[in-house]
Amino acid sequence: MSKMKKVFVSGCYDMLHSGHVAFFEEAARYGDLYVGIGSDKTINDLKARKTINSDAERLYMVKALKVVTDAWINKGGGLLDFLEEFKLLQPDIFFVNADGHTPAKEALCKELNIEYVVSKRIPHGNLPTRSTTALRQECRIPYRLDLAGGWLDQPYVSKYASGSVITICIEPDFEFNDRSGMSTSSRKKAIELWQTDIPDGDKEKLAKTLFCFENPPGTKYVSGSQDSLGITMPGLNKYFYDGGYWPTDIQSLQISEVLEWIEQRIWMIPLYPRKESYDVLANTKIDEVGAKQLSEAADDCWKALQQKDALAAGMAMRKSFEAQISMFPDMVSPDILEQIELYKKNVLGWKVSGAGGGGYLIFLSEKPIENAIQIRIRR
Repeated sequence: MSKMKKVFVSGCYDMLHSGHVAFFEEAARYGDLYVGIGSDKTINDLKARKTINSDAERLYMVKALKVVTDAWINKGGGLLDFLEEFKLLQPDIFFVNADGHTPAKEALCKELNIEYVVSKRIPHGNLPTRSTTALRQECRIPYRLDLAGGWLDQPYVSKYASGSVITICIEPDFEFNDRSGMSTSSRKKAIELWQTDIPDGDKEKLAKTLFCFENPPGTKYVSGSQDSLGITMPGLNKYFYDGGYWPTDIQSLQISEVLEWIEQRIWMIPLYPRKESYDVLANTKIDEVGAKQLSEAADDCWKALQQKDALAAGMAMRKSFEAQISMFPDMVSPDILEQIELYKKNVLGWKVSGAGGGGYLIFLSEKPIENAIQIRIRR
């Protein structure tokens, strides 16, 4: 006999493993389970990689599970690739993993009066926690997150006012979205160079190697060196720029107590995908006022983080963000500003990772943010 409620889940489900099955079993406790599967094209667009198993093969395996009532390949694209099938199914419950939660999914459920349930990824019985990322060829090359001063690594900004960029080196516990403002393009080049991890040796020299590899002579748009430095140098780092592509001074902080303090206060919420043909450099208004404000914000942030002063660190992040969008207004869209507005009363600071969308809202908060992702800083 069919259960009364219809439960919907959506995802990639590549390299089907026990974590997927446990997720499906948990969702099926709420009712009849329907699964929307991301197409090969959608996964490639979002993750900039091919799936191990084709969508036809993934569909076959998911439909074979006894807890699944029905499954299909989603016809749409982007983070809401399931939208057409979702409205046709009219489920009672939309069930997601914590790292699959997005404000867009939650807003859709509110709009359609559908219950939204977020799982905490609990493995079955004594089985280990599994993820597709972990099952792929082990790649420990980190990501990078800048907390303040971003854009000062570009000479066309630092020529107006010298200043610093503050970054943290992020362990690849999640497969962060492509073009998410976390140095994904530099990371791909690092994978070409080193395959699985940053080699031993002088990290600044390795960063220079990566920077030159990514930006050979004749490169039209030179990637900022905070990207190669940020994924190569562990911990919390400050790079000072004075009108050049490479910093004139680098300071690195490896104090575990400070890094743990930062990890406990950084929260990430996925953003809507950016629109096609997006250009962050359109409509720029780069000037001395904005560059100075950006520089001052980075200095303030560096001091606050070392002192573990959450209020001052949050204020510095906000000041940095405001300086950035004053010079690069197309970094944000009405959708992004609307999402910030939903959280700003309950957090101390914020910024955007991934200009124009496709990345994450980064919040600094003393209080937990429901359904947000937290990171680990490489030591």
